[in-house]
Amino acid sequence: MRSFTAKQAYGNFIAISATLAVIGVFCASSSAAQAPASAQKPSGAVFQAPGASIYYETLGGGNGTPLIVINGGPGFDHTYLLGSNAWKALGQKRKIIFYDQRGTGRSGPYKAEQSYTVNDQISDLEALRAQLGIERADFLGHSWGGFLAMAYGAKYPQHVAHLILVDSVPAKWSEINSIYGQVFPDVTAQLAELNERAQKGDAAAGAQGLRDFLGMLFYSPEKRDEFLARFSADSVSNEVSRAVHEDVEKIDLEPKIAEFAFPTLVANGRFDTDITPENALKLSKQIPHSKFLIFERSGHLPFIEEPEEFARAVDNFLAAAK
Repeated sequence: MRSFTAKQAYGNFIAISATLAVIGVFCASSSAAQAPASAQKPSGAVFQAPGASIYYETLGGGNGTPLIVINGGPGFDHTYLLGSNAWKALGQKRKIIFYDQRGTGRSGPYKAEQSYTVNDQISDLEALRAQLGIERADFLGHSWGGFLAMAYGAKYPQHVAHLILVDSVPAKWSEINSIYGQVFPDVTAQLAELNERAQKGDAAAGAQGLRDFLGMLFYSPEKRDEFLARFSADSVSNEVSRAVHEDVEKIDLEPKIAEFAFPTLVANGRFDTDITPENALKLSKQIPHSKFLIFERSGHLPFIEEPEEFARAVDNFLAAAK
């Protein structure tokens, strides 16, 4: 029986997703990744950042500090975030801004001649802030987006009011402590074979591999199935993922996050097999005076599995932290 590291498991998922996007299996139209009908419909636009066109959209309103949400990946667009009513609740007091990172989603396709370093991603985020005319924003990063949020905060601390890291990659990528193999040894043992078959055009193997991998990210089977019904493999760029990985694995943010002075919340799902609570607690201890929070009935996506609790916790943190 073969076990997998976090990087290998993630690589299998990206490869399976890319294959499905080509053969058209498990890929509904882009509307498949939209929010539930009860969620507020965002309004979107595209602007030109240095070196890339960036798509963003906003929802909500109010007088609160705007919240910029940075999705995970790398290589995903933001649409997987939208299957949660947490954003509608948070948008009652503030604008919520989502965007697609360069080379993904509506920000345009991957271009071989384009650069995809972490510094490029930071520059795009800073360009978005300037485009919106926001002097200081709250930033929420999920998974890889947490790493990008920390990197942005290290370079532009004057523009960060609050930082929220949700199931975030550690300050050093190599310290990811995924436990897929321990918790799902049967699933991880099959992923390599399923991926190989999918790459040869086996649609059923590709669909099963995607379902198996995503299933490892959830606590609730019901929430998992609801997520899979919305998810579109068109929202994943294998090329962007590879390009960002080549750069991010060289970076250690630990010395920089030790200097953070803005209020920070580090939150994690109790049953996250991707970014474990152990990773999250270590990250919290590396950031001065940060608050640590566990969502007790969540895996890697607490805004999907516990949307009410998630919105309440984020709102309370933003209201209390100074």
